[in-house]
Amino acid sequence: MTSSGDTGPAPGPSTLARVRLLDRTVLSLGAVSFVADLSSELVYPIFPLFITVVLGAPVAVLGLIEGLAEATASLTRYPFGRWSDTSTKRKPFVLFGYGLSALGKLLLALALVWPVGLAARFVDRAGKGMRTAPRDALLAARVHDRDRGLAFGLHRSLDTLGAVLGPLVALLLLHVGMSYRWIFAVAVIPGVISVLVIVKYVREQAPQSSARARAGLRLPHSPAFRWLLVGSLIFAAGNSTNTFILLKASSVGFGYTGVILVYVLYNLTYAGGSLPFGSLSDRIGQFPVVIGGFVVFALVYAGFAAAKSAALVAVLFAAYGVYIAATEGTSKALISRAAPDQERASAMGFYDTAVGVATFVASTLGGVLWSTVGPWATFAYGAACAAAAAAVMLAARGVVARAGANGSRA
Repeated sequence: MTSSGDTGPAPGPSTLARVRLLDRTVLSLGAVSFVADLSSELVYPIFPLFITVVLGAPVAVLGLIEGLAEATASLTRYPFGRWSDTSTKRKPFVLFGYGLSALGKLLLALALVWPVGLAARFVDRAGKGMRTAPRDALLAARVHDRDRGLAFGLHRSLDTLGAVLGPLVALLLLHVGMSYRWIFAVAVIPGVISVLVIVKYVREQAPQSSARARAGLRLPHSPAFRWLLVGSLIFAAGNSTNTFILLKASSVGFGYTGVILVYVLYNLTYAGGSLPFGSLSDRIGQFPVVIGGFVVFALVYAGFAAAKSAALVAVLFAAYGVYIAATEGTSKALISRAAPDQERASAMGFYDTAVGVATFVASTLGGVLWSTVGPWATFAYGAACAAAAAAVMLAARGVVARAGANGSRA
């Protein structure tokens, strides 16, 4: 397991044939993410209305809750990843992380005042922060180096299929007259199922190296990891919250249902593209696929800046899913190849936390640009950052190749 992800072509069996050969734990973690994201996306579209209409909180409080929730999910990933490495355990973090998220849905169903809603979101997002890096490290440990992109692509695909079904199920339940509280209670069920699957089917193995991770912040020495981090931070500095593209959809004439449906369209493209792009990255390398994703993002955001018709915005939502399908799982595969086994969760957690902080800054700046200059400025700035990140990653590919054998750890 020494390559960083910029490997050469490797002809072999078809993508589906390779999927069938994956370890049962890898497949089980994909199933876990599917049902857990179904649970989360049942809640996400109606949570703002529940907080502001049912519990009577002002919109400013809603912003506070969501800001704290996302900050919690981002800032806790590195500490829990580091803890997982120093303890040499993965499964307990994954199990309790998904368990906390299920508990958060239950707390929402029982909430009578908005502070309980805040607590529920905090518990939910703390669970996400706890599980993400250890889960990714566990997944990487259970798959051969040549199939890393495939495994992470499959995981992203199944996760996003849950995100597709969740809002549709929520719309259906609302249509038949189910209350918000009962929808939250229904969301607990797939959350509990995810925990049961982990208990029964997910298996952990001892790290390949007997060395424990050292205390303190240490980044992998791999040039591939460091360049990916630099490029991703430049990209994240312009990658503001998806709320802005949803507002764009609303501004060109989409109603509440239409906004949800174009969001579902984005997730469908994301789900459909993740596995093929992950498999492709195993054959041609992670860097080219990530670069391509950044270029797509730049073009899509430039399109959002100029779009004035609902039809064009719908096309852009579909194309937007291509960007994240090409970059999300592929980046994780590259990091998993670049970091040693005993420090893999730390590397993944640090990457996620750093990118999460940069995205928070981007969202804040995007809101300022939207209000003071105009919506086009938010998208133009994002497009510029993505183009700059693609250029950095293109240069990085050559640097990594020169650093050692197709981007090996250095």
